[in-house]
Amino acid sequence: MLKEALIEKLDYEELSNCMRCGFCQPACPTFRETGYEAASPRGRIALMKAVADGVMQPDQDFVDQMNLCLGCRACEPVCPAGVPYGQLIEQTREAIEEVQEHPTWVKAVRKVAFTHLFPRQDRMYRLGSMLRFYQRSGIQKAVRKLGVLRILPKQMGEMEAIMPEASGRGIREFLGATVIPAVGERKRRVGMFHGCIMDVLFSETNLNTVRLLTEAGCEVVIAQGQVCCGALHAHSGEREEARNLARKNIEAFTKAGVDVIVSNAGGCGAMLQEYNHLLENDPQWHESAKWFSSRVKDISELLVELVEPDAWAGLPESKRVTYQSSCHLRNGMKVTKEPVNLLQSIPNATYVPLREGDRCCGSAGIYNLVQPEMAGNLLDEKMGHVAATQADILVTSNPGCLLQMKAGIKRAGLEGQMEAVHIVDLLAGARRKNGTSSDLQA
Repeated sequence: MLKEALIEKLDYEELSNCMRCGFCQPACPTFRETGYEAASPRGRIALMKAVADGVMQPDQDFVDQMNLCLGCRACEPVCPAGVPYGQLIEQTREAIEEVQEHPTWVKAVRKVAFTHLFPRQDRMYRLGSMLRFYQRSGIQKAVRKLGVLRILPKQMGEMEAIMPEASGRGIREFLGATVIPAVGERKRRVGMFHGCIMDVLFSETNLNTVRLLTEAGCEVVIAQGQVCCGALHAHSGEREEARNLARKNIEAFTKAGVDVIVSNAGGCGAMLQEYNHLLENDPQWHESAKWFSSRVKDISELLVELVEPDAWAGLPESKRVTYQSSCHLRNGMKVTKEPVNLLQSIPNATYVPLREGDRCCGSAGIYNLVQPEMAGNLLDEKMGHVAATQADILVTSNPGCLLQMKAGIKRAGLEGQMEAVHIVDLLAGARRKNGTSSDLQA
């Protein structure tokens, strides 16, 4: 029964800490979009508590409201009681998954994705090879010309249209090494988390990450044995599999003997930082998880710390640049100023603030695929604000956000006027002065 599963999974003390003040409501995208109390963090917590207290039975409406949540965690920074809403919604979804009966095809898709694909990087590389063949062999052009994509759901067609060039090789294979020395004096020994999707669809961004870090004085270690961070699993109710992945990553980076674990994806970084909470009831792993989580940083934090603001050579020509913040980088990792500081440090880059740049773009992992209507509404509003900046470059710091922004540019008819770029790739184009270069080649 769902009620019993919820009682077992939920942290009741945190449920009780909600003061029902309502500060979370203006920050919540789904509440702002619908105006429904049940679609707000306060409302969802009230529903969770009502079930735990035996006041109501969880029905399909309850499940639907929990699934409508983006998991953006914009409610957490504004909560005066510090309620960890992100953990509560993940606990609730774990309970729902434990008892929910999916159609056979949904079970099969979830099994393939969460058990046989994302946790196995070798299979992700094979998928990358197949996508690369699809993109380069002429099949993609034929599929688009014949209109085959029209039989797919609209949101999947939109994602296919902006898919980056895939790779069947990861960062280790590109570099032919697992340890890349620092340029000049070594300041840090950094373990790079390469991610599962990042290493297949954004291999150039991973390579640029290593370039920037080595030029900043970091010895970069590509820890062997690292796997998917588990974020998609945790957000989708597969928390036990997320715990398994966490243990593998902790073991891999512990063996690597690094000072810092760096991420270039806000969603991954936030998940990595929360391994201590994910494994808090595991006495064998909790201390190691605390060690691991305390060392996770976003690349922007390291670059601000290690690179002087006047050290950037600048863009080849003057550009207007705006920034869409990654929800989990901002609300999970609490990284807000560093990306903006970096953008403002680049010569020839005129930084233009984005109205409500801290509001979710609607990507939220796979949310734009499973909740396309809400995601589309949020994206359309976002692109109205983006267009008003008249920026040449729209920068973000998370792969899901980047794909969503690319889709938004196409959807809003802004192609040819602006491009969406990962902050790492923009910074790599504004390399450091004095000709310093790690001379890494893909």
